Amino acid sequence: MEAPLPVDSTLTIPGDELTVATSRSGGPGGQHVNTTDSRVTLRWNVRLSVVLNDEARAWLLERLQSKLTLQGEVMVSVSDERSQLLNRQLARERLALFIRNARIVPKRRRPTRPSRGSQLRRLTAKKSRADRLKQRNAEE
Repeated sequence: MEAPLPVDSTLTIPGDELTVATSRSGGPGGQHVNTTDSRVTLRWNVRLSVVLNDEARAWLLERLQSKLTLQGEVMVSVSDERSQLLNRQLARERLALFIRNARIVPKRRRPTRPSRGSQLRRLTAKKSRADRLKQRNAEE
């Protein structure tokens, strides 16, 4: 059984909701790669999670849409290290980071208007450029 995964101060995923699978890593490494299951795949089902309320679940499903499987699982695979233990720790950190970033509510943009000074500067710059072009065409 997996240990609980703290995401942030308000959310901790219970260990029984996390699924860990190991497999052989690809790439260089000689005979070691052929004999050890060092790649770690960590899954968490957002749709079936009991730690989320309906509002939080809907928000996460929307924000993580590109990273979800058809069953509603977030899946993280890590094969960076030769050690399965290190890859397991990295997978837990990456999953927590995905969820932490997805939970951030973006600030609402307050619509603003350009100041009178910025409008005047833009118009005078436009006029000076137009005058420069007129002078160039007059020389020809």
